[in-house]
Amino acid sequence: MSDLSIQLHWQRAEPVLQTGRYSNAHTVLYNNSYDVQVDSAPDWGGDPGNTNPEQALASALSSCHMMTFLALAAKAGWPVATYHDYAEAHLGKNPKGQMSVTRIDLHPVVRFDTGFSVSPKELEEMQDRAHRYCFIANTLADSVEINIR
Repeated sequence: MSDLSIQLHWQRAEPVLQTGRYSNAHTVLYNNSYDVQVDSAPDWGGDPGNTNPEQALASALSSCHMMTFLALAAKAGWPVATYHDYAEAHLGKNPKGQMSVTRIDLHPVVRFDTGFSVSPKELEEMQDRAHRYCFIANTLADSVEINIR
């Protein structure tokens, strides 16, 4: 199987590394060509103008779910015209009392070519299949909720 990688770079800007007195801002480089500015979530002192690991996790799940859905839809002959999602990561304490992403909600909106439609039940079943086959969802286990719009 493939080994997929990124490069991460952080450098201290402060004279001394002290608790609560340094920046978590860093850069993640994708494919040796695309830099993403990353920081802590705003609730943890991060720059809201940068992405954060929790958003990146929601993005990874949303993208994987969409790609899996599109592959299944193509096999089924469903002419998907557009796919939009609003993904939201929820922070809280897990059963062990540790801070974690406790749930990620996906809100996919799928539109088909004119003249084609599926029942809400068929769409729900296809979204469920996409969730079951999505690599990222399988990594995250039970912390994903799909809310079809």
